[in-house]
Amino acid sequence: MNNAIKIDLKNILRFVPANALNSIQTEAVTALHTVDNATGAGNDFLGWVNLPAETTQNLLDDIKTSAARLTSKCEYVVCIGIGGSYLGAKAVIEALSNSFASYSKSESPHLLFAGQNIGEDYLYELQQLLKGKKFGIVVISKSGTTTEPAIAFRLLKEQLESQVGKKEAAKLIVAITDEHRGALRKLATEEGYTTFVIADNVGGRFSVLSPVGLLPIAVAGFDIDQLVAGARDMQTTTVADTDNIALTYASARNALYRAGKKIEILVNYNPKLHYLAEWWKQLYGESEGKDNKGIFPAAVDNSTDLHSMGQWIQEGERTIFETVISVMEQQNCVTIPADKDNLDGLNYLAGKRVDEVNKMAELGTSIAHVDGGVPSIRITLPQLSEYWLGQIIYFFEKACGISGYMLGVNPFNQPGVEAYKKNMFALLNKPGYEEESKAIQQKIK
Repeated sequence: MNNAIKIDLKNILRFVPANALNSIQTEAVTALHTVDNATGAGNDFLGWVNLPAETTQNLLDDIKTSAARLTSKCEYVVCIGIGGSYLGAKAVIEALSNSFASYSKSESPHLLFAGQNIGEDYLYELQQLLKGKKFGIVVISKSGTTTEPAIAFRLLKEQLESQVGKKEAAKLIVAITDEHRGALRKLATEEGYTTFVIADNVGGRFSVLSPVGLLPIAVAGFDIDQLVAGARDMQTTTVADTDNIALTYASARNALYRAGKKIEILVNYNPKLHYLAEWWKQLYGESEGKDNKGIFPAAVDNSTDLHSMGQWIQEGERTIFETVISVMEQQNCVTIPADKDNLDGLNYLAGKRVDEVNKMAELGTSIAHVDGGVPSIRITLPQLSEYWLGQIIYFFEKACGISGYMLGVNPFNQPGVEAYKKNMFALLNKPGYEEESKAIQQKIK
């Protein structure tokens, strides 16, 4: 098995010549130093940079203790959060879980998610599922007032307290929130919830390697020590000015952007990576999409999407490039059998592993897309394990910081996210938004 995450740029060289990549590398090194030395815009949100190295064994043990308490008492644990308070944990859990775990009985509790939407039917159905069941809550919010998770927590807290009593419910709720202030911190202190801290200098989309992601991942039964160990090793290898894959990736995508490739499609050939792509889309979209700049992040799950989006990618507008994540070793082995009648014509595949067919689909697609005018970056991941997921998460985070500074934006704020909130609050007549309510009513007449 390969023992490193690797990046291959050979399929972008006909679109961006090597001398252009070498030229942009100097900018990338400057951006790297800006991240590592905390000298750029948003430098008060760079706590994630050294987070793996600074995560103590005592903290990991405390997280595992809280996870064990929940798993010993609960049939279900509901993780409440949105954006970075949801997607990172979901990405790791989905990548490591049995694809059909929800259909089988397990001694571990089922981990559910809420607060990532405002779906009334979703919340009703969740409450119906939990009726009369033993369940716990992990609520994640720095402020405690973000609308989507706050609604979900209010509903589920009330339900839990009505089912087991307020005193017992307090033992089944863990809050991950600000250390000193905010509505959730105040409530947690008053009710005596177990708490973990979201550091002030770690933004939501960079928080998966903090208790925000580590507690749900531990509740799901996965090895957070190995996850952090992988991230720690990647942190060590992404500080150098050379042989730094985060630097290479940031350079390549910015070179392609300047060559007119405005859309990046993250491609996987393993269905377990769907939510890693969802996390990646938030990470890059929220970090780079500012000041009328930024690569648009999209994603496809192949080979499934070759039968839908494949046509557009092959022959649509040539403003795209692909970044393919290829998992080298699978956890299991399935061999295609021979069939004496061969009605499906597949006997030429008899004796081959399913993954060999998948890898040839990947290679054939890459050749076709490059021939069709789509540059392709390839990232190889040795296997899906806690260690390697920790590595690729930190790799993408570090490359995102570098890439954002190369683009000339602050990668660590999200001013555009507030626009919808202000309008929603005005439409709902939230106290303090009276003037905004009057103004928006004029717009919708």
